[in-house]
Amino acid sequence: MVVDAARPHARRQALPENGRSTCRFRVSSFDALTSEPSLKGYHLLPSVRGDLLAKFGRFDEARAEFERAATLTRNARERDLLLALAAACVRGSAPPELRG
Repeated sequence: MVVDAARPHARRQALPENGRSTCRFRVSSFDALTSEPSLKGYHLLPSVRGDLLAKFGRFDEARAEFERAATLTRNARERDLLLALAAACVRGSAPPELRG
């Protein structure tokens, strides 16, 4: 499958319907985990959710998750990476680290 990188939503549009269903399933699996009290402050949960959302072209939601993860981590390098990923989502493209 060839995707036009100049079109921000090309990846999402290029996904076959079953790919979009898979995305909804994966993201909803993480949504179920967010209600788990023991994971409330776990920064990797919103980070992985942001990764999934960005891979499927849902950049606004991904940005919010990366920013949330950045506020939860205590590691400065990790925070910088998460904020860089959030900034890439603002530009409407999956960060190079997340392109599959």
